[in-house]
Amino acid sequence: MKWENLSTYFSYGPQIRRLIYTTNTLEGFNRQLRKVPKSKAVFPNDDALRKTLYLTTWDITERWSMPYRDRGETYGQFIIEFGDRASIA
Repeated sequence: MKWENLSTYFSYGPQIRRLIYTTNTLEGFNRQLRKVPKSKAVFPNDDALRKTLYLTTWDITERWSMPYRDRGETYGQFIIEFGDRASIA
């Protein structure tokens, strides 16, 4: 990692840094899916693995709808930092 990129990361406030650090959704999703076959050594057939992956995916996506902690304070920091470019989508 280059120092310029890291120093840019630290130029933001703690709320924005926490959001940047925790928003790599795809990597987290893949990490949780990779845990599934490791937790159970043998699946009786491919369908059992497929069902387990489906239920794990369901569980992961349920947690995506949970509200972010300190959302109002974080949004305020976005407004201060980015002005009119920040909007609630």
